[in-house]
Amino acid sequence: MRSGLILLLCLAGCANGGPVSGAAMQPVAAPIIIAHRGLSGEYPEHTLLAYRAAIAAGADYIEPDLVLTRDGVLIARHENEISGTTDVALRPEFAARKTIKLIDGQQVTGWFTEDFTLAEIRSLRARERLPELRRASAVHDGGESVPTFAEILDMLAEVNKGRARPVGVYPETKHPAYFVRIGLAHMPPMLALLTRHGYRGRGAPVFIQSFEVGNLVELSKQTRLRLVQLVAAEGGPADRPGLTYQAMLKPEGLASIARYANAIGPEKALVIQRQGDGTLGAATALVRDAHAAGLKVHTWTFRRENAFMPSALRSSLDPAASGDLASEIRAYAAAGIDGLFTDNTPEAVSALGRAGPAPRP
Repeated sequence: MRSGLILLLCLAGCANGGPVSGAAMQPVAAPIIIAHRGLSGEYPEHTLLAYRAAIAAGADYIEPDLVLTRDGVLIARHENEISGTTDVALRPEFAARKTIKLIDGQQVTGWFTEDFTLAEIRSLRARERLPELRRASAVHDGGESVPTFAEILDMLAEVNKGRARPVGVYPETKHPAYFVRIGLAHMPPMLALLTRHGYRGRGAPVFIQSFEVGNLVELSKQTRLRLVQLVAAEGGPADRPGLTYQAMLKPEGLASIARYANAIGPEKALVIQRQGDGTLGAATALVRDAHAAGLKVHTWTFRRENAFMPSALRSSLDPAASGDLASEIRAYAAAGIDGLFTDNTPEAVSALGRAGPAPRP
């Protein structure tokens, strides 16, 4: 395995002839690779197929988003509304379940996991969420079921047998305050399952993440597992009206986060802003400020399709074609991030020159 230190040449300046920052030529620690919903650039997200493929490709962590069924079972879906990621809308026996709900202040129409038992969820089949961009993944529609968190942990236990450095798990609690209000809380079953599978203490290969604040604060009182405060470029935590993510990322806000969390998970634009001409600009002060507060920085989300790339790194006008993801990843690694979420684990492994897993953070 290569050293955890790599010398990164910042290639994101290919469009403007310059590096992202003055530190681009300095050796930096290789960021960990977090497989965002599995190898979701190739297979329907949040399926055992996608998780296994990401592990085989070299991911350090797999990331399941967790929601709950009516009978209180944690399952992996991008949202509790599942019409975009399962075949529920095509199932006549569930037509009457379609409804409108208020989720985090937004009206959402569709079918919701909390209205289905686990047995009913098991009858559904996963579908590609972005078929217009990921036609090869859509070929697998109908072939995979929706996994429970228990099944994901069982799978990890199986693949980690004999590994010197186990692949970790990076669960996100989706809409935790909403689920608490309807009598279905993430925390008890999640912590019980993690404990049962031997995840204990700061050294365990697990991070628990959330865009909300309250559940992370409560988790910090009940577990020593590492916690991650997710932050977006706009808006604020659904459970803290009036608090913005921008305020949370000021030095005093980061100091507050550090009292209950071990890392932040910022949107990419918060680490390196895109310029008006489509190039990546200089790195912001966020990584430096977060590190000063004692927080790691795990940035989201790196995807190869032109639709998600800075315009200067796109390969063509085709939104589904692959852009220069390697240059984007190297630019962010040179900015000092400690981890990255990606839909494309093989490309991330290659971009970072990895021959094995990153050192355990």
